[in-house]
Amino acid sequence: MNWLTRTVLPKIREFTTKKDTPDNLWTKCGNCGQMIYAKELDENQRVCPKCDHHMRVGPKQRFAALFDKSEYQTIELPDVVQDPLHFRDSKKYPDRLKDARSKTGQRDAFAVAHGTLEGQDIVAAVQNFAFMGGSMGMATGEALIAAATLAVNQRAALILFAAAGGARMQEGILSLMQMPRTVIAVQRLREAHLPFIVVLTDPTTGGVTASYAMLGDIQLAEPGALIGFAGPRVIEQTIRETLPQGFQRSEYLLEHGMLDMVVHRHQLRETLGRIVGLLLDPAPKADVVALPRPGLEIPPTGEIPHGATRPRAR
Repeated sequence: MNWLTRTVLPKIREFTTKKDTPDNLWTKCGNCGQMIYAKELDENQRVCPKCDHHMRVGPKQRFAALFDKSEYQTIELPDVVQDPLHFRDSKKYPDRLKDARSKTGQRDAFAVAHGTLEGQDIVAAVQNFAFMGGSMGMATGEALIAAATLAVNQRAALILFAAAGGARMQEGILSLMQMPRTVIAVQRLREAHLPFIVVLTDPTTGGVTASYAMLGDIQLAEPGALIGFAGPRVIEQTIRETLPQGFQRSEYLLEHGMLDMVVHRHQLRETLGRIVGLLLDPAPKADVVALPRPGLEIPPTGEIPHGATRPRAR
């Protein structure tokens, strides 16, 4: 009986017991409700194959899709004081940070990496909405300053992927102080004549939109991204009016002059590479040749006719 209990019965149970299916094999599209195989979704850069809805993407996926051969190097970002205000709501702020770090594997909402795009040196900064809604705190300010400093030192373009719910309330005024600090970081790039390109993703709101996210030399956005300061529901309740269809979506902002382009995620890398190439190397690809003044022809030998002067290149 012991032999049957210890050996035979466990093998029978192992053979007949239905194994649990992992929870992460399928993902439901938040727009159309379609169930998508996770591997297929990742291969499609997390764009729904049925309705073309652009789902949120973390730093690792962004970096892999952006850099040449998916090769890049992340940088260590400066540490900041944790819980400077000893803030507590329904949960202590350090506990919220601990949960977010365990969930995302990041120290905070920002990640910065450098490498090449179409052979051109770039620095990329990505906000992760999965980390406390990508909220802007002291760590965000330090991260963007570090990214801008690295871009200046390497004479590289800085590409920012913004995704945030606004300032981090657990850091109070210290969070709002990052708005002018990040503006100064962007100004340093301008003084160095280096491109600052912003890609607005879903969602980009609050103090992030009111500062560095709208200061790009070129402003791009992904299709259907929510972009604004206050949310549409708050605006409707405040002004007591019905907002236009698609209000605060990237296509609406493009139509009203707030964006330069709305770019599908599958074309984003190619578009960014072309923009960086144009902004980093604005010099003409051929020598500038001075044309003679009307009525004056210079012989093929290059000799100047008597009484004439060679025209100067401007």
